Amino acid sequence: MSRYNISLFTSFICFFSSSIALFSQQKIEQWNRFEFILENTSGKNTFSDNALSATFTHKDTSITIAGFYDGDNRYIIRFMPENTGTWQYKTSSSLAALNNKKGEFQCVKAGVKNHGIVRVSQTYHFKYADSTVYFPLGTTAYAWTHMANDVQEQTLKSLQNSGFNKIRMCVFPKNYELVKEEPSVYPYFIKEVKKDTKGNEVKVWDYTQFNPVFFRHLEKRIDDLQALGIEADLILFHPYDKGRWGFDEMPMEANLNYIKYLVARLASFRNVWWSLANEYDYVKSKTDKDWDTLIKAVTKADPYHHLCSIHGSTAKYFNYQMPEITHTSIQDESPVINWGGAAIVRSIYPKPIIFDEVGYEGNLKSRWGRYSGEEMNHLIWMGLIGGTYVTHGESFMFKDLRDTIFWAKGGKFKGNSWKRAGFIRKIVSETGPLEMADVSRDFKTATNGKGAYLIYFGKEINETWSFNLPHKNASFERPKAGMKYKVEVIDTWDMSVSPVDLVFFTNEPNDYRILDKDNQKVRLPLKPYIALKITEIP
Repeated sequence: MSRYNISLFTSFICFFSSSIALFSQQKIEQWNRFEFILENTSGKNTFSDNALSATFTHKDTSITIAGFYDGDNRYIIRFMPENTGTWQYKTSSSLAALNNKKGEFQCVKAGVKNHGIVRVSQTYHFKYADSTVYFPLGTTAYAWTHMANDVQEQTLKSLQNSGFNKIRMCVFPKNYELVKEEPSVYPYFIKEVKKDTKGNEVKVWDYTQFNPVFFRHLEKRIDDLQALGIEADLILFHPYDKGRWGFDEMPMEANLNYIKYLVARLASFRNVWWSLANEYDYVKSKTDKDWDTLIKAVTKADPYHHLCSIHGSTAKYFNYQMPEITHTSIQDESPVINWGGAAIVRSIYPKPIIFDEVGYEGNLKSRWGRYSGEEMNHLIWMGLIGGTYVTHGESFMFKDLRDTIFWAKGGKFKGNSWKRAGFIRKIVSETGPLEMADVSRDFKTATNGKGAYLIYFGKEINETWSFNLPHKNASFERPKAGMKYKVEVIDTWDMSVSPVDLVFFTNEPNDYRILDKDNQKVRLPLKPYIALKITEIP
């Protein structure tokens, strides 16, 4: 047995053991997984048949959960309780050995590090189920779970020290110019191996028979991310196959069966997001109508209503008005290169706006993969100032295609913009959710509506700033004469915050601006990428 397979087997044993422990304790934290396993020998195709479900009840709440077959005559039910107290359950199955099994468990209050599932908040933002505000600052490592085990462990170590709280990652393996590694385990069992016209071996998959080892490994990695406080933004389909495995060209019946099985396995993981596709419009085997069907299939199968979106190629915008879609997942750098662009996109969709791809810090020949670290950081700030969010990525290649490029394979970060993630999250956590204060006239000033402003100068180099704010404060109460403010100078690249030793008193508003009554100025570093945090003093 290879070292990688031994690791998978060990991981499974640990996962299985912890599941048994949870079942025996009968006490589960809110938003953690309650799981139980039933055994039965059946001659049916147990992966495809709807052989098992369970109804969980709590006071006046009742939720029916689909079970799944995990191989080796094992059937599993997983449930994520969202309310504390006693939950009772009863199974239903066409198989007598699985039918009418009853039990109960206690759901206890979540621990301090368990904030629950992420939801949409205030139309354009996010919060955890316990009402803790969540600011998505994510990165990208599409095929990291398909790499060698030592690379996967290095990826987790890199993420642990990064400050990122979301990662975009594919379920299926990726075949791309910069990602050619063959995975050691596949999502389906092989039906047969044929030869193509060139004599190459071609695997023919049995789309009715899932490979549980593949999914157990994926689950372990999602749990590893959860331990780091990172949301797993799972990409369910993608076009980067090009005939190598054929997972991008499965028939619709197989697609729907895959969704049903995947959601049954993963919906109880609180840190999962659904991303139906990366560059959906490049998946030529599917139409827009097919994507509508698949999106609805995911949301119908998910009893907890995890966040759900879909991602297109450059400037390809899906119908994000679709009610099943909770937020945008946009590939387009234009809105965050141009002042005010992010806010325009935000005004179109009454949902959180995530620009999940605006380009990457790196040294590739392709223009999307050669931003400097400063530029990558700048685009993230441009998104924040517009009341939106930008996903980070990194694509350095120093040797050849075998390089572990983080954007594709994970591994080690080699650039510099990733080091700013924790600092950015600290700043926005202090200000709270932002939007432009005067959206059509002032592209550099954002407000939290409660006496705090963030001004970002971008690539401008300024010697001083005369205290002035837009009198307009989005839809919130406007500042008045006689209010007091303090100012802090933020160097977004050097990650420093310098308080200004002045107190500013506002004058009467004049021509939609409100100034300091003594026209005091703030001296600024003669550097780009400077921001100001302006906070009202009670």
